[in-house]
Amino acid sequence: MPFHCTARRPREFATRLAPKVESTPLARTILRAYLAGMPQGERYSDIGELLLGELFANAVQHGDAPPDRLIEIRFAITIDRLRLEVHDAGTGRPALRPAATPDDEHGRGLFLVDELAERWGCCPRASGIGKFVWALIAPAPGSTDLAFGRAAGQTVVAPDMPVDRPRPYVRQH
Repeated sequence: MPFHCTARRPREFATRLAPKVESTPLARTILRAYLAGMPQGERYSDIGELLLGELFANAVQHGDAPPDRLIEIRFAITIDRLRLEVHDAGTGRPALRPAATPDDEHGRGLFLVDELAERWGCCPRASGIGKFVWALIAPAPGSTDLAFGRAAGQTVVAPDMPVDRPRPYVRQH
């Protein structure tokens, strides 16, 4: 019987990176490459790269995990949303701070996530060590989802998490 090899694009992607500030641009580059290989992935690129960079930087800067623990990034396109996850072994949970002043150099990361993500939250990891912060991103305004025949922004009911994961704190708009 002949063997047929077909190239398939992954719907989901995960990798681990060093917990260093220098890994943040690499995380964004990996997401950009993933989205470039997905049909209509460009609809999520700008906001996705920005928010992944913010979530990864937060894990590096505010994490209390041992320095030898890697940070895992995961992303998937489900129905018509990009789901980003950043996993770390730290114990702290992200907290939305009051708005930064124009002179502040830091403190806008979660504010941007809160403003630009459709929903976001934080969950304990299934292994019991650490947490993951996730964000759901809608397609960019004005883009059309040709595969489903509707304009971006039309409501689609889809689970935001697999059933076997713990239910997170969820921030919705």
